[in-house]
This record gives sequence, structure tokens and C-alpha cells, in this order.
Amino acid sequence: MEIIKYLIIVVILVLVALAIIKANKKDFKLDANKLIQNLGGKDNVIKYEVNKSRFIVTLKDVSKANKEAIQKMGAKGILEVDNQLKIILGSDAGKIIKCINDLK
Repeated sequence: MEIIKYLIIVVILVLVALAIIKANKKDFKLDANKLIQNLGGKDNVIKYEVNKSRFIVTLKDVSKANKEAIQKMGAKGILEVDNQLKIILGSDAGKIIKCINDLK
């Protein structure tokens, strides 16, 4: 009877741990959609690439990009050079570009 009690407790703890992990997991598809919107839409994006932690995007019209919203999404920095934005996203840059590739 004691073993059954311990098994029930272990099962409950595993379920709670799984729920916490799922709650903390980022939805990169949602982030990719928001990022594209904040860059002025997919029609405004000419090309993009990832270089380590940086997401480098060339835009038709940089003024359409909402840099403040991109910053609020968690960008650690944004550098604008001509019609190009270099957005520092950290280790998530590779995951987000994979989702953006799926969107295009």
C-alpha cells in the first residue's frame, strides 16, 4: 500500500514538472510572425540571414520597421545600416530563422 502512495506522488510530480516545462517553452513560430510584422511585413523583407546571435535583414523600406516593438520582443540590440537591420537576438536567432523560413 505504501508503494502505491509513493507511485502516485511520483506521477503527480512528473506531471507538474512537464506542465512547468511546457509553460516555459517559447513559441518560436509566434515570435517569427511578430518579428516579420514588426519588420513591415514579409513584402518589406528582401533577404535575411543569421550570423551567430545576430539576425541580419535587408528591407525595402527601413522606416516601416518598428524597432521599439522588436526591442520589446527581447532583442538585445538593433543596429541600422542603410536599408539593413542587424538585430541581436542571442541564442534564439537560429530557431527563429528556421520558423521564418517555414513562413516564406
